[in-house]
Amino acid sequence: MTDLKTDYDEAGFNGALAFGKKPALIIVDVCRAYVDPDCPLYAGPDAQMALENNVRLRDAAREKGVPVIFTAVEYTDSGVDGGLFFRKVPALKHFVKGHPMAEFMPQLTPEGDDILVTKQYPSAFFGTCLAPMLTALGTDTVLITGYSTSGCVRASTLDALCHGFAPYVVEDACADRASGPHEANLFDMRAKYAECVSTDAAIAQLKAV
Repeated sequence: MTDLKTDYDEAGFNGALAFGKKPALIIVDVCRAYVDPDCPLYAGPDAQMALENNVRLRDAAREKGVPVIFTAVEYTDSGVDGGLFFRKVPALKHFVKGHPMAEFMPQLTPEGDDILVTKQYPSAFFGTCLAPMLTALGTDTVLITGYSTSGCVRASTLDALCHGFAPYVVEDACADRASGPHEANLFDMRAKYAECVSTDAAIAQLKAV
């Protein structure tokens, strides 16, 4: 019986996107809500490892002068600016402005020339300045990390591709509340939208820039 990867490869889902000369690192929603086991949005047992790998990637990007972009979700008290998304996922109340769960982790917070993009919907591109800003920077490739794999990471990856930036998802710098959605979405993104690489491989790519 043909395994799933072979089946996809034989069907033509086996293209590759080259890593460009002008990358940027996009750290999607890495905040306390996804790392704290007491929060309903907790991104599972791999959340801490993903956080540590994000710190490594951030440091490597800064060392090479590669733009580091943080995204954060923020809503008004009523959540009206979150529209149907806020209504569909009541747990998003943890991102109302000032909520402690929306805070960045001490070891991974925007500093200096890091860029902060505030969003209300899953994709880092939807309703934000991210796409034109990356274009102005001459970016051709984006390393995408964060929480959760099946949610905002996937949405941001798809939009990156649609805007013409080659997405590289750093799989061990992402996490989800369960391994099933995490692995299934990595498989799908790898087949259709992105390259999926390890933190070590991503750092090696950054050092080679």
